Amino acid sequence: MKKVLVVHYSQSGQLSRIAERFVSPLTEAADVEVTFAALQPVEPFPFPWPFLRFAGTFPECVYLDPPPIQTPPIDPEERFDLVVLAYQVWFLAPACPATAFMQSELARRVLEDTPVVTLIACRNMWLMAQEEMKGMLESVRARLVGHVALVDEAGSVWSFLATPLWVLTGNKGPRLGGRIPRAGVAEAEIEACDRFGSRILDRLRQEEPLDESLLRGLGAVRVDEKLISSERMGRRSFRAWGGLIRAVGPPGSLRRIPVLLAWFTFLVAFILTLVPISVLLKKLIAPFTARRIAEQKQYFSQPSGVS
Repeated sequence: MKKVLVVHYSQSGQLSRIAERFVSPLTEAADVEVTFAALQPVEPFPFPWPFLRFAGTFPECVYLDPPPIQTPPIDPEERFDLVVLAYQVWFLAPACPATAFMQSELARRVLEDTPVVTLIACRNMWLMAQEEMKGMLESVRARLVGHVALVDEAGSVWSFLATPLWVLTGNKGPRLGGRIPRAGVAEAEIEACDRFGSRILDRLRQEEPLDESLLRGLGAVRVDEKLISSERMGRRSFRAWGGLIRAVGPPGSLRRIPVLLAWFTFLVAFILTLVPISVLLKKLIAPFTARRIAEQKQYFSQPSGVS
């Protein structure tokens, strides 16, 4: 009997649905035992987010300093043939519950020398979060063998509006008669993600090694080269602002509120000005940087490979 563990956290429920669909060929197989472990913060994060709670989560999230979670229902002595780690992206970093799990002794014991596939559903900017996750997986000596990133159907421009409105109201849309499209991953893409589980099942049954070739050729990720520099700028900015906010006061402190509002104003201005300028400059110099861009796309797409 092969054993697969699915560790997941989802506020809206979308990512948990995706994780279930992802491993559905495994759950339907008589020769595979699938264990689901939902991460539960001691103090749950609300959905939809109240604005100040949403903004107040930002500093600790980007500094990978999350609040505690309940101990997941996982036997630390049990060994798994594969672990699927499904996590959200908050502020260009792994969501706090996923970070809390990865920093735990339980994660070290369960993931050490174990093949891991990471699974993301997000707006469209996931590169820096996955870089952080790679570092945490390396610290517990896990073996990252696959990565899947499903992004919102609204597209890069409209998702700047559609996704925050969903997060803050709980309503996916569409809005304004369809002018602002529906937030979230397209239903067709959710349904199609069982192809990854089918590939994993084949490998397990054939006793083939679960290595970095596991999800190659399945369209697991798409790296948008126009956003690479934006994500890097964003992460540097987020760490600078996050450090300032942390210095002002602890989580929940009233002293943080003016600085949080200043940060949010800056963020909106950054999205409306610096991001488009960066994308435009990237496009203008693309003929001269084609090789470097190709290398970046290849790097960020690993281990699953560019779609």
